[in-house]
Amino acid sequence: MGKTIAIVVGEFHREQTEQMLTEAQKIARKEGLDVVEVVWVPGSFEKPLALKRLLRRPEIDGAIVLGIIERGETKNGLAMGHAVFSAIIQLQLDTMKPIGIGIIGPEVLPDQIPSRLLPFGRKAAHAVAKML
Repeated sequence: MGKTIAIVVGEFHREQTEQMLTEAQKIARKEGLDVVEVVWVPGSFEKPLALKRLLRRPEIDGAIVLGIIERGETKNGLAMGHAVFSAIIQLQLDTMKPIGIGIIGPEVLPDQIPSRLLPFGRKAAHAVAKML
């Protein structure tokens, strides 16, 4: 039996993250991973909790997290990015289960997003497969 993973996706940039999700699922299948659940969350701050809930389940071997943290008028996105990445890394260490991170940003500009969508989805899936 292959390894099972879950995917957490931010819906704030839903049109773009759906493209990332499709690419991540395609690569996961090619890598022999079984995506057993996809969870949509409002934004980046909700991703660590969704990941923790999924990774606590014994049948889930790892996860992918996808999203976009765009540059705004304030430094909120930068602070959010640091907090979210730190929490995700800590989850990997606490659960000993890998998480492929496909979050574009923080501080990405709108015109930089399109060219990064598929590569970030692809790299997140490859990373979790390799670590499993």
